[in-house]
Amino acid sequence: MLQEGILNPQLNDLLSRIRHTNTLVIADWAFPYWNDVEIVDLSLTRGIPLITDLLDVLKVNFKVGHIWQAEEFLNTNPDEVITKYNDSFDGFNRLYPELEVSRLPHNDFKKMVPDAIGLIRTGDPTAYGNIILESV
Repeated sequence: MLQEGILNPQLNDLLSRIRHTNTLVIADWAFPYWNDVEIVDLSLTRGIPLITDLLDVLKVNFKVGHIWQAEEFLNTNPDEVITKYNDSFDGFNRLYPELEVSRLPHNDFKKMVPDAIGLIRTGDPTAYGNIILESV
């Protein structure tokens, strides 16, 4: 029986199938549904878990080369929320110095979703806090 790390079997199954250059969406509970994208719903209640909580767990063994986020994130959130996300991104960057972070219009962000291996829903209420991770 797993005692540490990610204990959710559905999430472990999804993560184990991601390979080089595959993408993974991490989003809030209200993010749209796509028929062809596997969804793992971790949302428990508003704010639990946060996207940054999941990032902190993933950085241990998920190699990320690129992160995408909607550019609207920067204009709609207070500095402390932006700093929390940037700190989580920096946690990956310390492990993977080649990491790039790009912000693009939200509609362009959503156009990338159908190509993802999976989508993880969280309880995060952060406006435009959704991200796409590309594995290296």
